[in-house]
Amino acid sequence: MARINLRTMTINQKGTIVAVKVGGELGRRIREMGLVPGTEIIIKQRAPLNDPVALRVMGGTLTLRNNEADHIEVETE
Repeated sequence: MARINLRTMTINQKGTIVAVKVGGELGRRIREMGLVPGTEIIIKQRAPLNDPVALRVMGGTLTLRNNEADHIEVETE
């Protein structure tokens, strides 16, 4: 299993969050959205310029900007 940045994942790629590498207000906001270590995600869509990215998380869809996705490390299958 490889550890990669969430921003580099491709559509329909699955992974498990292993770390959120930012603190402060942004880190708190990311964690409040349910993006915590151990959470499984699937990349569903990307906008035409690859920003934002749509994720499937815990049965719901969530969008993140690339500057937010940069701080999330994911282990892929």
